[in-house]
Amino acid sequence: MPIITCVEDLRLLAKKRVPKAFYDYADSGSYSESTYRANSDDLAAIKLRQRVAIDVDHRSTRTTMLGQDVAMPVAIAPTGLTGMQWANGEMLGAIAAEKFGVPFTLSTMSICSIEDIDSVTTKPFWFQLYVMRDRGFVKSMIERAKASKCSALVLTLDLQILGQRHKDLRNGMTVPPRLTLANILDLATKPAWALRALGGRKTFGNLVGHVKNGDDISTLSQWTASQFDPTLCWDDVAWIKQQWGGKLILKGILDVEDAKIAAGTGADAIIVSNHGGRQLDGAISSIHALPGIVDAVGDSIEVWFDGGIRSGQDVLKAMALGAKGTMVGRAFLYALGAMGEAGVTKMLDIVQKELDVSMALTGTKTIADIGRHIITRDRAI
Repeated sequence: MPIITCVEDLRLLAKKRVPKAFYDYADSGSYSESTYRANSDDLAAIKLRQRVAIDVDHRSTRTTMLGQDVAMPVAIAPTGLTGMQWANGEMLGAIAAEKFGVPFTLSTMSICSIEDIDSVTTKPFWFQLYVMRDRGFVKSMIERAKASKCSALVLTLDLQILGQRHKDLRNGMTVPPRLTLANILDLATKPAWALRALGGRKTFGNLVGHVKNGDDISTLSQWTASQFDPTLCWDDVAWIKQQWGGKLILKGILDVEDAKIAAGTGADAIIVSNHGGRQLDGAISSIHALPGIVDAVGDSIEVWFDGGIRSGQDVLKAMALGAKGTMVGRAFLYALGAMGEAGVTKMLDIVQKELDVSMALTGTKTIADIGRHIITRDRAI
């Protein structure tokens, strides 16, 4: 068993164990991937203020997100095709998150269905919704989320048009994998993944039986091109809020003006995110956008952060710049692809320990104590 000390170790292990098409799907951005790289680079540029001779005994990483007690200010972000990193991956991720004490968010474009997650969890989870052209489908997904007792709906706003991801085009991304010569040779080097896949779910679980032709989706690009809705507007947000009736989180906010509008919708939280650099290449990093958005909306709405988190120090930096919570997506996928449920637990444990140690070395004992005073230099803003 390899020694795992950080999320990067999990990434490298996942790269060895997951078929190239699915690893590249997780580890890629749009076009030149400049925004994807900026998410991590700008976080790395922020320097923390080391403090000494301060009593930092009895520390705690516990806090709340939307009033929910969490072991640390981290939630598992919604990620598409998660079950292709490891068989039934969404179910395993939800189990690991529940045991650890952090929220799990299921994507509309998941391999395991919302009912699958409900069947393996004992506490409410969150569901992420994409707005499709077929509003009847949207309404049905909201009703299914209610039936599964989801405690929050995460509405993604930044995928009206799919950003072009060159690696997916080169790999011919399909679900299940297209059996080209290159893919067959690649799968031959990953027999453990292939054996697990035989017993796992193999298509978009939320669509089968609920969407016309949902049982025979050929490619991700064909589905998204036909269903993601470029007419999505703030009126739709109001309609979805009315249909849902519960806690609503708006994901994909990167601009101050959009943040102000979002705060006025009556939503409970917004997530500062550029979709992991997978949409508008050339957009600013999420951490660059965060402070201005926090300053603009104040305490009128919870502001969370998503984009480039690979460590507990990244969580600490986002919290220092005003986030009330964070989400991890790629780190979750790396962990799942590397070691399944055990990998997700390992990733969460690594992030929590890094957060705890970094809090101590900045003279901080609780999440509430974190602020901009722990940053000594910030090149990102």
